[in-house]
Amino acid sequence: MQWESISDFFAMGGYGLYVWGSYIVAALCIVIELLDLWKKR
Repeated sequence: MQWESISDFFAMGGYGLYVWGSYIVAALCIVIELLDLWKKR
């Protein structure tokens, strides 16, 4: 897939909010899990 501009890349054909939101939620879950493991050591 090719985009005309950086804003098209972030919009992702209208699905950008879902796509980037999913990445953010996944990253937060990983960070929280790592912090929890680190605190238990």
